[in-house]
Formats: sequence, structure tokens, C-alpha cells
Amino acid sequence: MCVCGFILRPSIFKTLHKTMAGGSAAKKLIQIDIVSDTVCPWCFVGKKNLDKALEASRDRYDFEVRWHPFQLNPNAPKEGVDKKRYYEEKFGSGMSGRMESRMSEIFRGHDLEYNLSGLTGNTLDSHRLIYFAGLQGHEKQHELVGELFLGYFTQEKYIGDREFLLESARKIGVEGPAEFLEDPNNGLNEVNEELKKYTKDINGVPHFLINNGKQELSGGQPPEVFLRAFEAATK
Repeated sequence: MCVCGFILRPSIFKTLHKTMAGGSAAKKLIQIDIVSDTVCPWCFVGKKNLDKALEASRDRYDFEVRWHPFQLNPNAPKEGVDKKRYYEEKFGSGMSGRMESRMSEIFRGHDLEYNLSGLTGNTLDSHRLIYFAGLQGHEKQHELVGELFLGYFTQEKYIGDREFLLESARKIGVEGPAEFLEDPNNGLNEVNEELKKYTKDINGVPHFLINNGKQELSGGQPPEVFLRAFEAATK
């Protein structure tokens, strides 16, 4: 499931400390592993808030952000189904409507329009592409995830559509995505291995592991929570 705002290990967050006067220590490295699905709206919200925290902290830390797969519905059809109808059947029309209103409000806070039009379906190919982008650099992978979220949640793009995946990859400079996705076995073993490794101990996404799990967060946390986690993870 998507999760929306609970924090694991809250007792470890402490007041941010100031660098000692007169010192100019080298920036510390923070590694962030994110478990996410490309059709999870809270994962998009979590990324937007994380990006704000990253930008606010670049004078203190260097970051290495890595994305890992999760499938909310691994049995979803590859051909896609109507997104709004799918949510109504899964949650009921009343709950689905309330969820849509809530997400629309949150997206507007990021100057985005949440759009439930279009199709939803199997996310495996998107995770294969994200894995492939990661081979060309973590920053490129991070940008690709943002493009996929943006298209799916605000532009009626279908996450299983090959052309949408390739268009997103080309926008951020991924080389060779068409050839990679053409063979359905490319990246399949790697994605399945990551699914086993990163999803066995969690029951919702997004999930953030900071510095190999020294800090863990779940849900669409606000930027200040990430900032406190960065501080605690580097002590």
C-alpha cells in the first residue's frame, strides 16, 4: 500500500546542531535508498519533499539517491485498465472520491494538478527502465523517476505505455532505452532480486533507508523530517 505520513524510529530525531565555529569540515556523504512504485501518489509526494530537503542541504552533504522497485499490484494487467474505475472497484466509490480529493489538495500544494484520467496497470517495465537508468548514474535515475511520476499523475500518461517510457527516458538523456526494453528479459532478474531484497520487511511505500538504514522513514514526509533524519544519520 501507499503510506502517508508515519515515521519509524521517531525517538532518534534530535535538534539540529551547528557546525563548530572556525571549522570547515568536508561535506558528509548521505546515501538514500528509496523503495517505491511508479503508480503510488505518496511516492511522488515523498520525492517532491525529499527534493526540497536535498536542495536545502547541499552545502552540508553530498547525496547518492538510489531507487528500488515495489509493486502495489504485481498482477495488474499489462494492457492497462481505466484508472478511476480501478480505484472505485478497489476502494469503493466513496473512499476513492475522498482519496482523490485529498491527493488533489496535496498536489496543489506542489503547484501540480492531480489527474485520475487515463489508464493504470503493470509497472514492471517502468522498474526495468529505472534500473537501466541507474546504470548510467544515480542522478539520471532520480530524474527519470520524476518524469514518470509527473506524466502518470498529472498528464494522463499510462505507466505501461512503451512510448511514454521512452519519451521520459529521452528527456533526461538515458542512452539506449529502446533497445533495452525491447528484450523483456533485460533487467528482469535484477528487478526481481531487488524486489526480494527491499520489500520483504516493509508493508507500504514510499520507504526511505538513509545511510544503510541508520535512519528509516515511511510515507510522504515533509522536508523538515528529512532534514532531521540527515542530521541524525551522519552523527
